[in-house]
Amino acid sequence: MQKGLTFGIYPLSAAGTPAGLAVGPDDNYEKIQSAIKNLGGLKKLYPRVYLIYTKEWEAKMLSLAERYYSAGLLADLTLGCGDWTTHQETEIELQNWLEFIRKIVNRYGKYLTSLQITNEPNLSFMEGSKPYIMQALVEGVITAKKESRNQGIPLKIGFGSVPDGPVSVPHFWENLAEEGGEEFSNSVDFVGHNFYTDVFEDKPLSSAEITKFVEETLRDLRERNLPIVGIPDSISIRVTENGWPTGKNPFTNIERPYDRQSEVLELIIRTIYDLRNELNISHYELFGLRDADSREEDLFHQFGIMRDDYTPKPAYATFKKLIEELSC
Repeated sequence: MQKGLTFGIYPLSAAGTPAGLAVGPDDNYEKIQSAIKNLGGLKKLYPRVYLIYTKEWEAKMLSLAERYYSAGLLADLTLGCGDWTTHQETEIELQNWLEFIRKIVNRYGKYLTSLQITNEPNLSFMEGSKPYIMQALVEGVITAKKESRNQGIPLKIGFGSVPDGPVSVPHFWENLAEEGGEEFSNSVDFVGHNFYTDVFEDKPLSSAEITKFVEETLRDLRERNLPIVGIPDSISIRVTENGWPTGKNPFTNIERPYDRQSEVLELIIRTIYDLRNELNISHYELFGLRDADSREEDLFHQFGIMRDDYTPKPAYATFKKLIEELSC
């Protein structure tokens, strides 16, 4: 019997943009818990949350980790690295970063299903803008794996990525192969891949173009990029960020209706499901549960399958149906 997908979701409201965060009404943890339960519960839908490390933000991030733990939202955790909104931050105090990772593993590792080190290290205007990101990624993954083993915690460790393209870091995979080495590749349990289909293009894609884009994106990672680093086919790919926001594209002014969100998400998820065995894709994690601010018409504020008051869009029911049908 073939195995299904493991599903996850970003449950919070804030969304990263090139200029900072898209924010709106405060998160309501009771409504988040209710929505996740209705979608299938924590056994079928893992929350995916982020902590973004800088030395100045460390205390705040540890406080957030405790808040997420108390709210039952610590499952798939991503530790981002660096403040991408400032160009002045050119160095990282490496030992502080590694100690932060150890603290997270020690305090929360037994509650986590996975720990991802870096989110988008090859995106040129986000983490990839930092000259230290490669060292932070490699040593961070190795440190996380060592600490989880030392603590006897069977924690899956991975790192993030985005597709190659005009805004990705050139030669990222070749540089990672040079920086990483055998100890790094042996510490990796999965590779997260963030990609958005029919979101930032100049014109809407047809259904056939969407299917083609999804397949080409995942094949490119599996068949071209991962072999460069020496990561074998036995290491799973996770689709760690994917979504289709409603509202309006601020660059093209194209409207993005609710019904089309439902259609596109189903098409994308079914395409990934059909490729899961051939390309060893284990997870699909949606971005995200609710809009940052439904009153703002630009797409960065409307990634949710629920509005900011937690009333569902049509895609909510579609996602619930797909979890029931396609999950492990």
